[in-house]
Amino acid sequence: MFGRSRSWVGAGQGKSKSIHSLDHLKYMYHVLTKNTTVTDHNRNLLVETIRSITEILIWGDQNDSSVFDFFLEKNMFAFFLNILRQKSGRYVCVQLLQTLNILFENISHETSLYYLLSNNHVNSIIVHKFDFSDEEIMAYYISFLKTLSLKMNNHTVHFFYNEHSNDFALYTEAIKFFNHSESMVRIAVRTITLNVYKVSLDNQLMLHYIRDKTAVPYFSNLVWFIGSHVIELDNCVQTDEEHRNRGKLSDLVAEHLDHLHYLNDILIINCEFLNDVLTDHLLNRLFLPLYVYSLVNHEQAKLLPLVSRHGTCPYLHVSTKQLLQSGDRPRISSQVSLYLLSQVFLIIHYAPLVNSLADVILNGDLSVFSLQAEQDVQKSCANASVRRFTKPAESLERSLEINRQRGRKKVQKRPNYKNVGEEEEEEKGPEEAQEDSDKAKGTEASSKGNKTSGDNEEIEMVIMERCKISQISGLTEQNTTDEEKTAAAAAAGIEAQKSRPFLDMVYNALDCSADDYYALFVLCLLYAMSHSKGIASQLLEKIQLPAQQAERSSYSHVLAERLIRIMNQAAQPDGKIRLATLELSCLLLKQLVQSSSDGIIKDVHLACLEGAKEESIHLLRRFYKGDEIFLDMFEDEHRSMTSKPLNVEYLMMDASILLPPTGTPLTGIDFVKRLPCGDVERTRRAIRVFFMLRSLSLHLRAEPETQLPLTREEDLIQTDDVLDLNNSDLIACMVVWKDGGQAQRFLAVDLYQMSLVEPETKRLGWGVVKFAGLLQDMQVTGVEDDSRALNIIIHKPTSNPHAKPFPILQANFIFADHIRCIIAKQRLAKGRIQARRTKMQRIAVLLDLPVQPSADVLGFSRSSAASSQHLPFRFYEQSRRGLSDSTVQRSVFASVDKVPGFAVAQCINQHSPSPMPSPSSLSHASGSTGHCDSVTASTISTPSATQSPSVRSGRKGRRRVFSLSDAESRGGHWV
Repeated sequence: MFGRSRSWVGAGQGKSKSIHSLDHLKYMYHVLTKNTTVTDHNRNLLVETIRSITEILIWGDQNDSSVFDFFLEKNMFAFFLNILRQKSGRYVCVQLLQTLNILFENISHETSLYYLLSNNHVNSIIVHKFDFSDEEIMAYYISFLKTLSLKMNNHTVHFFYNEHSNDFALYTEAIKFFNHSESMVRIAVRTITLNVYKVSLDNQLMLHYIRDKTAVPYFSNLVWFIGSHVIELDNCVQTDEEHRNRGKLSDLVAEHLDHLHYLNDILIINCEFLNDVLTDHLLNRLFLPLYVYSLVNHEQAKLLPLVSRHGTCPYLHVSTKQLLQSGDRPRISSQVSLYLLSQVFLIIHYAPLVNSLADVILNGDLSVFSLQAEQDVQKSCANASVRRFTKPAESLERSLEINRQRGRKKVQKRPNYKNVGEEEEEEKGPEEAQEDSDKAKGTEASSKGNKTSGDNEEIEMVIMERCKISQISGLTEQNTTDEEKTAAAAAAGIEAQKSRPFLDMVYNALDCSADDYYALFVLCLLYAMSHSKGIASQLLEKIQLPAQQAERSSYSHVLAERLIRIMNQAAQPDGKIRLATLELSCLLLKQLVQSSSDGIIKDVHLACLEGAKEESIHLLRRFYKGDEIFLDMFEDEHRSMTSKPLNVEYLMMDASILLPPTGTPLTGIDFVKRLPCGDVERTRRAIRVFFMLRSLSLHLRAEPETQLPLTREEDLIQTDDVLDLNNSDLIACMVVWKDGGQAQRFLAVDLYQMSLVEPETKRLGWGVVKFAGLLQDMQVTGVEDDSRALNIIIHKPTSNPHAKPFPILQANFIFADHIRCIIAKQRLAKGRIQARRTKMQRIAVLLDLPVQPSADVLGFSRSSAASSQHLPFRFYEQSRRGLSDSTVQRSVFASVDKVPGFAVAQCINQHSPSPMPSPSSLSHASGSTGHCDSVTASTISTPSATQSPSVRSGRKGRRRVFSLSDAESRGGHWV
């Protein structure tokens, strides 16, 4: 395990032959006793000795328990501590911490762990004054503490927390590094504290120590540290309009996300004592005074009425100067505030916290920052305090040192601080203290008012909005007269009509007449609030913002109209709406107007949405072209949208959206998060706008999508399908793959695909598909040295237009002679052209463009009447394949791209032409009258299942024969 030189071991008489044995441990003990003082000469010897002892202890943990008996008997840990206290230099400290960390990581038996933790030597090492300016010592030290915290449980916690001295070195020493400059150290501190909080749930004395001695100083300093990072983040946004500091900005955003996840981890431990303190500090020292307060500007704030939100004192007659002393209040930009609040609601789901925060945003005004109401609603408003983002009066290390020196002495009460039960414990003996401990265990699960015997005392800090409004009104109603109830009702009416500046700012930011810079953050905030698991649905219903799967009969018309206005602006040629903003608007509108049972959208709003969709069609027509690139872009964008829908959580992790919208791809920002650049990106944007609004329209009208995608996997031939190939044109070839493998196959060409088949062994005329690829993604080139060979490459369709094409087939096809090679090349080339042309015609139908009749591509033409009424659209159902009854099968490749000059038999319906059916109607028809197969763009008739056997056998049906000479003039003849 430890590679090292052992030349020094041979000097002693007690040396053991086996390094993993009790005898060798005794020898190592002998070496330690002879070298109690660290010098330059024996420094390396002592380091190697400590390493060897660690290795023997790990071996003994698995194999020989007598090793730990000897280690404990000789108190060998004291030698480690003695070496450490001699200040023997950086080298010895690093090696000692490293070996101790390895030792505790690899110990698995609890008995062995008890041996190591006994005699309190580990705590002595924890409180040792190391030189933490050394990065390596700092790294090994914090790693050592994290390893110890992972070993802590209900049985080992007493080795770390001393109930008699009321000391917890592992926890208090770790949290001193919560704001260390190195991120890995901060992460380790969070891990340690979370492990401590989880264990404290089952230890009331330790929980009271954490709450009374460390919670307020730690959380207050933590909140200040997070807020300082937020201000730094805002400064980076304000000074980086040219996108030059995106790396630093991304690091700051990632740090804020780490903080929120850490806070959420603490809250979900569900320790009520800690959650109350943490919720109070987050609301009153960070989220409200810094995040929410920054949503409105000073000029708007001066016009707000001075109305309190609390029923016991509805009017707060304070001066404007007292209310709006904003000069010393830190502020951040509103876009950063919206961005950070969205992250808060997406990550944190603790109900008391998110409900209070959402209530202020949706219903509050600036009076919440002037005077803070008491928790007891029947107290006077004169004792209220002001919410501010301020630096703690003392550093965390100083606060912990004061509490440690104070010990069990009687503590004077400090504002916003409480030491519950300490005064009583001063005068009680051990038995009474134990009784109080038992009482505390029995009352932890009770309500907040019954947590301790001191109900008349203040909790650490008054928690704003801790009681729900309904509870407050219930309390006041029980103790008020009819006159007071009437006055309260009048006050409630005034409050209902009051200004809500934060909600007004949210709605006003949805105006995208200039750009969607603020609108994107507002949409993310509304989405996060509506999807938060902690926010009460009654709170969202006040503004008619529905939660997921909520049953309702109405919705917010104001919000719906603003969302539809964004969609309409996105469909304009000069629209400045990014695709992410449009997709978020569609998601919110679906949620807003879609009840769990049925849609409740008004006809006028649906009509406006249809108008926006028509605008998107007109916009896409401007970019519609008959070239190949448009078809590839159309299919790639649809594939990308369906495979990678917008993820709001990931969107809010991207720091680039904090910067003003840009239109250049040189910044590296994803296409959906910036404006388009150039005609190609404008085309891509127009395609996506069309897809989003079409999908939304169909969803709200409860209609299925039958036209998109142009190529559906379920409609295509798949590998290992068994097909009827009777009366189909097949060309035998030898396929030689790039890796040297080869196989005999038959080449078949369908409307959209090229297939390689081999004969099916059980049925004559049937084949098994070994490969199937789209014709439109195929490249065919000749081989210079062989006129009988073709090089064919088929690329896999990709959802990323910038991704390198990945070939799914790359092989040489060798035919019997050059004639068959030429025929195969023509067939593949013409099939590719016809497949792409067919899809372009279907796109034209989607855009309400006139469909141009195709030219003679496959060796025969079609009538003008048929071309105007029908478009080829083929569905391959499982009943067409080998699992179905062979008596109702027909050739999949019948009359598909026949060899020039070859008389082709093609069956057509005896029915008269009908208007062009939609794919859904085709699918319905195939299930009722037969299996419809639109074979080419020039052939539109399809035989029914009952006709196909007679057609193949030639006993009863008629065949229509085409040839190149008379195809155009006579259109074939019946035989």
